Amino acid sequence: MALKKDNLPVNVDVDTEQGSSITYANEVVAIIAGVAASEVEGIAGMCNVSGNLLGKNRAVTKGVKVEIGTEEASVDLYVVMEYGTPIQKAAYDAQESVRKAIETMTNLHVVRVDVHVQGVSFEKENNALNAGAKKALAEDKKETPLVEAPESEKKAAEDSAEVPEEEGKEN
Repeated sequence: MALKKDNLPVNVDVDTEQGSSITYANEVVAIIAGVAASEVEGIAGMCNVSGNLLGKNRAVTKGVKVEIGTEEASVDLYVVMEYGTPIQKAAYDAQESVRKAIETMTNLHVVRVDVHVQGVSFEKENNALNAGAKKALAEDKKETPLVEAPESEKKAAEDSAEVPEEEGKEN
């Protein structure tokens, strides 16, 4: 297998039965892998090798390294998991999703998909906590009726506020 790293724009020719060829740019396989991985439940996003989170909407080839040959491909995924996600299950799901997508779309045999978990994201949990707090505040406001002071307290407050002018003056 001729190996190419860093998703360089290298083309792979695939011989067909008619003697013609199909050419895949290395980046095409990386895009397929990146999209397939980012759709997996529990993956917060892709990240570069140094661990900087790139998010699901960033360039889909970031966090993906592919090595392709004429009939085979291998993939390295650098991911950040959502907090609370069973990591082994999400990693396995990503491997299967990437393998299936590449093999279906390119007919290249995927020899391996390695998942490198670079971090854990708390963003989803924080958003859920914030939403829960806002909901609780809204419900608390609905349930807490305004209570007016009894008439006797109102009268006492009014009386103490009124100071007769005569009492305040000294002769």
